[in-house]
Amino acid sequence: MTVSQTELLNSRTSRPVPLTRMGFGGAPLGNLYRKVSDKDAQAAIQAAFDAGIHFFDTAPQYGLGRSELRVGEAVKRFGRDNIQLSTKIGRLLLDCAPHEVTPEAFVDVPRKRIVFDYTYDGVMRSYEASRERIGVANADILLVHDVCTYSQGSQEMSDAKVRELFDGGGYRALTELRDAGEIAAIGAGVNEWQVCEKLLGLGDFDGFLLAGRYTLLEQEALNSFLPLCEKRDVGIILGGPYNSGILATGAVPGAKYNYADAPAEILGRVSKIEAVCAAHDTPLIAAALQFVLGHPCVKTVVPGAVSANEVQSNVALMERAIPAALWSDLRGEGLIRPDAPLPEEAANAA
Repeated sequence: MTVSQTELLNSRTSRPVPLTRMGFGGAPLGNLYRKVSDKDAQAAIQAAFDAGIHFFDTAPQYGLGRSELRVGEAVKRFGRDNIQLSTKIGRLLLDCAPHEVTPEAFVDVPRKRIVFDYTYDGVMRSYEASRERIGVANADILLVHDVCTYSQGSQEMSDAKVRELFDGGGYRALTELRDAGEIAAIGAGVNEWQVCEKLLGLGDFDGFLLAGRYTLLEQEALNSFLPLCEKRDVGIILGGPYNSGILATGAVPGAKYNYADAPAEILGRVSKIEAVCAAHDTPLIAAALQFVLGHPCVKTVVPGAVSANEVQSNVALMERAIPAALWSDLRGEGLIRPDAPLPEEAANAA
């Protein structure tokens, strides 16, 4: 089984980026929540490549550089011309004393501390450091990382980082790199669609990596953001299709939603979605993975994986046939929005 279909992130640029319909997210490679051995990390990346997944996303934050280093080891095997690569700016990694290390959610990390910096100099320094860690001359896509309220802690801080990006020259650095052909596309990688919409009002972005905010459980982005993306020809890389867990595990005790225990309301809604899926002999996780690709702006979905087996499982879920009646029943019971595009509609349009 291979992931063979491709889409263009942005058809406006002189060097559009072909993306496999499933990508590989590099956060787990940075030892997210638990240590992953180098052997297992490389096996997961290799399994993805062998399955036809040739889009790899990483970031300095992920393991304080460890993810980028591991992706770089794989790129040596694959050849740079055989993959598409995205990384991110916004966090500089500085040497520090042991007590100053800022691992966030990652374990067994190098002795580094994070400094947020969205200025011109910060973008250029971050990109140069990423290229050095990965061992490449360029990335295809460069994303502004985590200017959302979830990551910055408040709307006030999010607004301040967006101002820094534009007033401090960070956006100018990104456009200079794109105009010079150093990178093909610019965007942002965030946890909220609202800040993406704000960025689209301020600049010319090609695409966004949106984590967890357009899923089988959440479609609020249909109100204004996704229609704006259609109008502006902006592509979406969809991360977090399982809402950090619950759409993979189902409504079990301790199920996670947005990186915390799912509240009763979410558990109840997921239980109803599960019942519809069960009536059509379809795993909830397969429906969650495929649903997001129904929207024409969603060019690729990036589920998490920390082993070769998980990669192969994701590929099988992507290729599983889902009855059209499942989607219509979810609509009929008010469990997905009536205006949410469906995978079958996207397939017919193609």
